[in-house]
This record gives sequence, structure tokens and C-alpha cells, in this order.
Amino acid sequence: MKAQRPRPPHFPAEPTRAEWREHLLPYFITALLIAFAIVLIVWIANPAPPRTITISAGPRDSSFVVTANQYRKILARNGIRLNVLESDGSVQNLQRLLDPKQQVDIAFVQGGVAQGLDTSSLVSLGSVFYVPIVVFYRGAALTQLAQLEGKRIAIGREGSGTRLLALQLLSANGIEPGGATTLVPSDGLQAATQLVAGEVDAALLSGDSATRGLMLRLLRVPGISVMNFDEASAYTRVFPFLDQIDLPPGVLDLKRRIPPETVHLISPTVELVARSTLHPAISDLLIEAAQEVHGAAGLLQHAGQFPTPVEHEYPISEDAQRYYRTGKGFLYRTLPFWLASIGDRTLVLLLPVAVLLLPAMRVIPALYRWRVRSRIYRYYGSLIAIERHALAGATDEERTQLLGQLDEIEAALNHLRMPLAYADAFYVLREHVGFVRSRLTAAPPVMAS
Repeated sequence: MKAQRPRPPHFPAEPTRAEWREHLLPYFITALLIAFAIVLIVWIANPAPPRTITISAGPRDSSFVVTANQYRKILARNGIRLNVLESDGSVQNLQRLLDPKQQVDIAFVQGGVAQGLDTSSLVSLGSVFYVPIVVFYRGAALTQLAQLEGKRIAIGREGSGTRLLALQLLSANGIEPGGATTLVPSDGLQAATQLVAGEVDAALLSGDSATRGLMLRLLRVPGISVMNFDEASAYTRVFPFLDQIDLPPGVLDLKRRIPPETVHLISPTVELVARSTLHPAISDLLIEAAQEVHGAAGLLQHAGQFPTPVEHEYPISEDAQRYYRTGKGFLYRTLPFWLASIGDRTLVLLLPVAVLLLPAMRVIPALYRWRVRSRIYRYYGSLIAIERHALAGATDEERTQLLGQLDEIEAALNHLRMPLAYADAFYVLREHVGFVRSRLTAAPPVMAS
């Protein structure tokens, strides 16, 4: 008769389930801590770009508003909504940016309007176009603003950047409000009309006031001339926010060669100014829009001259410097904006995640060993207490009680779920229980008489 093969020993599955549970708990706790840290990093350091931003532009129908509307169309391609707010000009734009209660993210700000203000919370995304000061006057051979002392001068409406800049330039030439010179608060077509009618002797025009058409009309009027800033280089040294630009002969009208010779002008630039909290991805989109709108050649600029990261009154933001230096990142060049934004934020998180994971990989095994061994060590505490009580000269009744406590420990060990990797420590514990039991059941030492 064929011998029956012995069956392999059958081990209950409960210890295996206990082992998995002991393994998973430390990982679960660590994963929760890492997830919390990642959420905190994203929320504080790298939030998602907003879907809506607001720009403070300028007066209705001004070039500032026209430009802002061009920006709005370009940003809309990437799902960003740009709200365009009308304003009185650069002065109000700057005030809105500096006021935390105003929900304004960016604004067009002309150079020279930040005098005496704390603009440390603002950054520039770059200069985007010129707004030259063009001085028309009655007569001829005027080359210095100081020669206008005692005359009537149209310097721009109240609250405009043109007026603020005109007051600074006139003050540098010794002409102050309240003196012998009459300062008239008019600009644009109104100032030009007053000049032609003889109501003012000179008009300082800038930006939308100094359009090509208006300059041609004034230069065709007998007795009206345009001032040539012979001291343009000096002005750019005294006022760092000013640049020197030239109107070459014939640039306004080639057929009639207007102007007949080069006219030197001084000009502040309009900067795209933002709060320092502007999201980097939005900064890139705005500079990209500025390149599309202002990058072409014009009456006062060469192709590709604007936007430019030349620092005037506001520091160029780090995000803008990075964009001008390297352009759009790889993800933003190859993926749609929102998908690239998610990918970019994910890459930013890789470093802190790696920093968190490396220590965690060392902590988890230690935490696991501590949890398992702590179960065993609790029983050793009870064994030591029983043994010390027995050695202290316990009576028979007390020994019986101590043996009962040992029975309870053994019963608990019979139901203790222990990972197989720590079975050796578990059986060493059982041996020590037996050792203490033998100490209790041995005859008590006989005291010498």
C-alpha cells in the first residue's frame, strides 16, 4: 500500500493580514503628512494663475484704452479675461495700484509721476512705448523752456501725467506756479486751438495730444513752431526717466519735408507696472501681448525696440527678467496655457516632494519597527514586575495571584497578531514567560535559622 505523503503545515492567514496592516499604517500616515505639506506649498508658494485680471488704462478713446483692448483680445486666446478700467491718466493709474482696496493688477504708468510716493510694492514688466513732450509756440528760435517765463503756457489738464511732467520740467527751468507765468490747464485739441487763436503762447503736448495729424496741422499754421530741445542730453541726466528721441527731417510729411530738419525731443516711456504679487504665468502672457502690440516699427521707434526691460522708476520683476532673457518656457511653447500651467506647477513641486520623500523612506521602516516592538515591550514590563514581586519574598497566595497574571499574559500572547518578520522576538518573549513561570513554581528559598 502506497505511503501517504504528509501534508504541508498550514499557517493561518491572520498574521499575514496583520503584517500588511502594520506595514500600511505608517505609509498611510506619512502619505497624509506629505500630501498636507504639498498642498501647503502649492497654496503659499505657487498658486494657480487667476482667470481674470484688471488693468487701469486711461481716458476713454485714448491710446492707453486702445492698447489695453488689444491686450484683452490677446489674453483671451489663453482663457484669461482682462478687465479694462478707464481713468484720468497715469496719476490715477498709479494711485489705484498703490491702494490695496482697488482690485487693480496692472496699469500703464508714464515716467515721472511717482515722485515722492512709496512704490516698493510695485514692479515693472518693461517699457512699452514713448510719450514725447512736444512744445509748440508762437514765434521762432525757441530752444529753452526758460524762455517761456512770463508767458501763457498750456500744460495739460488736472490729474494728467502730461501736466505733472510739465510742472517738473518748468520748475527745473525756474518757472513755478503762482509766478509771472500763466499755466493754463488744457491739452490736446483744446490747447492747440488756444495756441492758434493766440490765447496761449505755448502748448506742451504729449501722448495722445501729440498725434501726427495734430502736429502737421500746427506746423502748417504761419507763426507756429516746434521747439528743438538742444539740451535733450542734459534733461535725460537730470531726469533719469526721460529718453532722447529725434524726429528726422520729413518724418511727418516727406513730400513737404516736415519737419525741415531734425527735431530733438525728450520723452518719458510708458511702463507696464504691476503689483509684485502678479502671477509669473500672467506676467509672461502680458509681455508676450506687449511684444505683439508694440514690437512693430513706428514714428518714434524701431522694430523690436519695445517692450524693453530698461529700469527707470520701478524695478524690473524677476519674472520679466527671466522672460526677456530666455523667452517662454518649454511647456508654454509646446502646450496650451492651462495645461502648461499645471505641468509647470508640477515640476516646481518635484523638488519639495523629493526633499520630503527621502527622509520619509527612512522614517517609515523605523516607525514600523517601533510600532511592532512596542507591543512586545509592553509585556516585558509586566514580566519584570511579576519577577521582582516574586523575588521580594511573595507568599504562596501572592505567587498564585502572580501565576494567574502570567496565565493572562499567555492568553493575550495566543491572540497577539505579530508580523512574521518579528516572529523570533515573539517566541523569545514566550520563552521568557516560561522562564518567569519556572521561577514562580520553584520552591521558595529556605531562610537560614
